[in-house]
Amino acid sequence: MAKADRVRVVHVVHSFGVGGLENVIVQLINRLPPARFEHVVLALTTVSEFRQRVVRPDVRFIALHKPPGHAVPLYPQLYRLLRELRPHVLHTCNLAALEVVPLAWLARVPLRVHAEHGWDVHDPQGRNPRYQCLRRLYRPFVSHYVAVSRDLDDYLGQAIGVPARRRSLIANGVDTDTFTPAQGVRVVPGCPFEPGRHWLVGTVGRLQTVKNQPLLARAFVRALQDNPVMRDAARLVIVGEGPLRAEVGRVLAEAGMGDLAWLPGARDDVPEVLRALDLFVLPSQAEGTSCTLQEAMASGLPVVATTVGGTPDLVQEGVTGHLVPPDDEQALAAAIVRTFDDRDAAARQGKAGRECALRSFAIGAMVRQYQQLFDREESA
Repeated sequence: MAKADRVRVVHVVHSFGVGGLENVIVQLINRLPPARFEHVVLALTTVSEFRQRVVRPDVRFIALHKPPGHAVPLYPQLYRLLRELRPHVLHTCNLAALEVVPLAWLARVPLRVHAEHGWDVHDPQGRNPRYQCLRRLYRPFVSHYVAVSRDLDDYLGQAIGVPARRRSLIANGVDTDTFTPAQGVRVVPGCPFEPGRHWLVGTVGRLQTVKNQPLLARAFVRALQDNPVMRDAARLVIVGEGPLRAEVGRVLAEAGMGDLAWLPGARDDVPEVLRALDLFVLPSQAEGTSCTLQEAMASGLPVVATTVGGTPDLVQEGVTGHLVPPDDEQALAAAIVRTFDDRDAAARQGKAGRECALRSFAIGAMVRQYQQLFDREESA
């Protein structure tokens, strides 16, 4: 490849919808120098309206509508597609996309980068022997690995056997110009609660098992039951769509607190939603580096999060928020009450979180690291 040519990157995902890893791809496409990089997004299943967040008009989106199961039936089509696209870099994300890498090697794609953003919903701790075996099986075909958190980097080294020279730790970054602290009146269209008069505790993310929003609903109920004074002011906001929505609604309805919560589904105005909150909670069973947690910290919010994945690397206990064990309803409820009761400490934590975001995970550093990786000599 002549140095004047652009580097063609094909990003491969299971599906291209609302999510943290998909947001990383959007940020890379929008921010990598267009004179140097061109992009194709290849979804094994579907491409959603989330594609509209890509501002570059020259990006091609391809959806293969793969049925459940391995991608072997699609291998002939995938091989022909890779030979047609002739990428310089294949960028696969998570286990479902990893099965494309041997084909890319066969199609002579020079640089094959695989990124691990977090655990599969069916393997929230990364301990499934079958999945570990698959990752080891595909390892020789991957040129370089990216892990978004320290625990995932350790996993690649210890469980999968990837040597240090073939892996990089690149934490997700956040747009600290878009996600900023609230200034003045905080209004979110459609929200039935009034920021300032009501104290809003909430979360943002896909309503799926690994994100564990029902735990937050149960902890909210418990906090109000144990502290009736909170009932006049505390309100719950859970933004996102997914299979756990019904369970969340059932928890609140059975406690007679359905009117104290707002579940608006997926939203396009997440920065505004976060600025309306008083406390952000991440109740996940597993995480890599949570983009939404970073966005909440950049928005100047105190946070309460479970001690999973890369979260303890982001949240400093008592400084930017509080850490609680996963699946511990009592501990999560206590942390919510503690934040409600001490607003001065919460304000200090939110300010410290914003400073941490500016210092440690502004998006520019992430983009620069990926640019250096995609533009390596192996792609020449």
